Amino acid sequence: MSEPAIRGEKLGKRYRIGERQRYLALRDILTQTAKAPLRLFRAGAPKSSSNGTGHIWALKDASFEVREGEVVGIIGRNGAGKSTLLKILARVTKPTEGFAKIHGRLGSLLEVGTGFHAELTGRENVYLSGAILGMKKREIVRKFDEIVAFAEVEKFIDTPLKHYSTGMQMRLAFAVAAHLEPEILLVDEVLAVGDAAFQKKCLGKMGDVAHGGRTILFVSHQMNQIRRLCERVMWIDNGQVRECGSTAEVVSAYEAATLSRDVGKAQRPDGGRSKAHFQAWEIVEPRASQPHMLNSLAPVTVKFIVQVNEPVRAGHHGIALYDAELRLLWGTEANSIRLEPGIHQFVFTFPSLPLRPGFYTWRVSLYDGNGLVDMWDCLPEFLVATEPVTHSRDEWAGILNLPSRFESSCLEEKVT
Repeated sequence: MSEPAIRGEKLGKRYRIGERQRYLALRDILTQTAKAPLRLFRAGAPKSSSNGTGHIWALKDASFEVREGEVVGIIGRNGAGKSTLLKILARVTKPTEGFAKIHGRLGSLLEVGTGFHAELTGRENVYLSGAILGMKKREIVRKFDEIVAFAEVEKFIDTPLKHYSTGMQMRLAFAVAAHLEPEILLVDEVLAVGDAAFQKKCLGKMGDVAHGGRTILFVSHQMNQIRRLCERVMWIDNGQVRECGSTAEVVSAYEAATLSRDVGKAQRPDGGRSKAHFQAWEIVEPRASQPHMLNSLAPVTVKFIVQVNEPVRAGHHGIALYDAELRLLWGTEANSIRLEPGIHQFVFTFPSLPLRPGFYTWRVSLYDGNGLVDMWDCLPEFLVATEPVTHSRDEWAGILNLPSRFESSCLEEKVT
């Protein structure tokens, strides 16, 4: 078995919150000393008022191991401690307690343009970043053209970085970190800045880096990216490692917990005196631990509740299903609907919904002869938590989670 590339042992980071201690200039200190000279000889430093101050543990008792060549995702809510952990590993900040051991040359992409200098040109910043990563000049020269081409900044490579847009800086920063071949790469939500085309390009590059045997720690809120890239996932919650294990198991548990927190969104706010108003939705069958979760490939019945305040004649109802990337997966319609005032339910039955695990969104609408009556992107989102039966590598798994059976038999034996 390979040696650990990264090992964290009871890592913790504590920050002070609340009021700052008043800044004292040299003249203030001299004045205080002149007024009360004995203060200098008292034990300990002068203490400021504790009103409004305190401490918070951004990370607490985090112990883990990452093996050489592993791609490990780090997930959790905003403020859970993910970025703090990566900053400790990158030696940007010191832990309050515990320690981390790293074996190998480390590259990090924690924030857009970290380590770049605004007054230097793009070319100079590539060489500067390479030197910071510990690369020799000949290594940077060998990779330079590839870096610039990937970042798509050829026309501006000799322009000072301060004239780059945020997107251009991010593309160049990612290109440097990904191409200069550190043995360990830390990436913190950087793909959230780029457009869809660049995100796809970065994911492809990170996949190449991972398949090349390098170690990657990848923080992201995009579970589709985590599923595509990561072999294992570490879930951090309230500064502590809540779960660590296979991607499918940990991501499914995290999504189920996220859905539980969103249960208050199940009832849509009252639409007032609108003609009609979608109120809520749920999965009637099969039942799961949450009314908006599907964890079976059995037949599915979905119900949408509509409050009708005025008669609807010749109504038109539309429904569509979107994935997390807002791709339209399915849609249908119902025409010539007549609705009297009252509470109605629209029910759809499917023989199966063989969708890949993850979050999806129903969009429902109602029109009449005068145009749109109501449209709703249903909340909470629709969580599919079925067991994956597709390819183990996400990029080859597609959209559907179709079960299949494989058999192999010999039709004719070759005679030798």
